[in-house]
Amino acid sequence: FIIKRLPVRLTFDNNYFNALYQGIPVGGYTKMVENLLEGVEVRLNEDYLAKKQEYDQLAEKVVYTGAIDAYFDYRLGNLEYRSVRFENEVLDIPNFQGNAAVNYTDRETPWTRIIEHKWFEFGKDEDGNDLPKTVISREYSSEWKPGDEPYYPVNDEKNSNLYREYKKMADAQEKVIFGGRLGEYKYYDMDQVIAAALELCGKKFKS
Repeated sequence: FIIKRLPVRLTFDNNYFNALYQGIPVGGYTKMVENLLEGVEVRLNEDYLAKKQEYDQLAEKVVYTGAIDAYFDYRLGNLEYRSVRFENEVLDIPNFQGNAAVNYTDRETPWTRIIEHKWFEFGKDEDGNDLPKTVISREYSSEWKPGDEPYYPVNDEKNSNLYREYKKMADAQEKVIFGGRLGEYKYYDMDQVIAAALELCGKKFKS
């Protein structure tokens, strides 16, 4: 037998995904959204679907980013999703894993990744020193059922065909624009959904 030793490549890669260009707005996405909504009335903890007629009277167009099947009261049946569960923990150490996200792909580990939030935005104090504590989140993949938070669409033949039927119904709505992961039943990363929103605005709101 001829035994060849395979080379092992060790790298320290602090990227969250494999995209070439990555970044987070200064202050995080919360600050970015606050800036976008400056001067705009914001109502929280509201159920649009429960007050649809009332809200639809407030504007000429409505952008709906909720679940497309929920908008139509599941008339054709439920679309399916994958969900995610998080366990958060504050640790009395300045550093847990050295970067933002570590993925776990082995069968024995119950979580899919651990996120250490300090590496995204707020890892140091005003003097530039490491914070004495760190916050981590363990992420678990979970089966979805109605009432759970939907995260990822299930793009198999059954659900894709069902979505296409809901899409026909959505296209017939003159007042409502459907967008986002749930409104389009499509997986988006943050940069992709921002690009899609800008493209949609260019099409729908041409001057």
